Amino acid sequence: MSTGVTGRMAMQTPTDGTPTSKGGSTSRRRVHFQSTGFPLRGLTSARRHTPFRQAPSKRRIPQNKSVEENVDPSKIGLLLRKQWRLYSVTPLHKFSDTNLKDYARLLTAHIAAEKQKGLAVEVGLEMNLKVAFSSLPWLKGRDRDPGGILIQVSAKPQFSAADSEDRILWSGLFCCTFGDEGMLDLLPETMISLPLFLSNGSETFTATVGMWFQRTFDCSFSNLPISAHDLAWMTAMWTGYDVYGHAAATELVFSVPCEPQKLDISYAIHPDDVRALWDDIHKSQDEVTEEEVDLFFQCLYSHFFRHFKIHLSAARLVKVTTSVASAHCDGNVKFLCKEHLIRVLALLTELALNLQY
Repeated sequence: MSTGVTGRMAMQTPTDGTPTSKGGSTSRRRVHFQSTGFPLRGLTSARRHTPFRQAPSKRRIPQNKSVEENVDPSKIGLLLRKQWRLYSVTPLHKFSDTNLKDYARLLTAHIAAEKQKGLAVEVGLEMNLKVAFSSLPWLKGRDRDPGGILIQVSAKPQFSAADSEDRILWSGLFCCTFGDEGMLDLLPETMISLPLFLSNGSETFTATVGMWFQRTFDCSFSNLPISAHDLAWMTAMWTGYDVYGHAAATELVFSVPCEPQKLDISYAIHPDDVRALWDDIHKSQDEVTEEEVDLFFQCLYSHFFRHFKIHLSAARLVKVTTSVASAHCDGNVKFLCKEHLIRVLALLTELALNLQY
């Protein structure tokens, strides 16, 4: 590997060379939904991949289905470069994308009722919140996958002009990109599988919207964290995707448990170097194997140890950032490249489904 690969510790080094920590990080409050979900009787046998929490030995590379040229750019822009929180959702009962206007009206009334009970909203906003449901039929991996559903909660800021646009306070997205074919075959006609839910905005709104969906469509939401093992898979798979234009450095963040506060180590790799390494390791054009991912990280660890004498294998990978996307172990993602949006959602959909079994 060339010397263009560099490692950086998230520490400040005084003039005497003794490293000191920049400071610990604070943990975010998590949203926990009450479980009122529809029991998945008869659906367990549909899972053709791995049992719950068992790591796969290989993953197929999703078909490179880029977003169509005729898709409204503003719709794509709503998804890119924003931090989304991930959730896993069981199938929705009696949900139909032909009733989106009715759902918007009912959810608006539900939020208004919750506000009367003390739902916190941002200071400076009028009380008349609006809810909009939109169908995103292009947001799927195969023709048989259901399209995505985008939900937006907006309001007009106080003292704004009458013709000014509403401000989007919260967004939520349901999708099933390259969903489980076995599950889709076994689902009754009254149910739809949209296993991946992403939210951007206030966690209060996330909880309020989630509770309405649980009560209305007999489903269940669960927080979707990302394991260090899956972050490693994301690093390898996203490194192999061609990015046109400016390619950013790949950055890996590792957490080291230490007292009195934890230490984070940041490892940045030049995009040309990390791609050359992966191309030398990866052989198949259709799938990625666990052995390839392990070897990829062993090489990165060895290079880092040569320069900093630190064994990264003893730390925990908590965040990965590439030109394609970034992901954090807490269950936060950012989509950075529209050309591979479908591919990133495919892996996230798989993780959401794995959490249900």
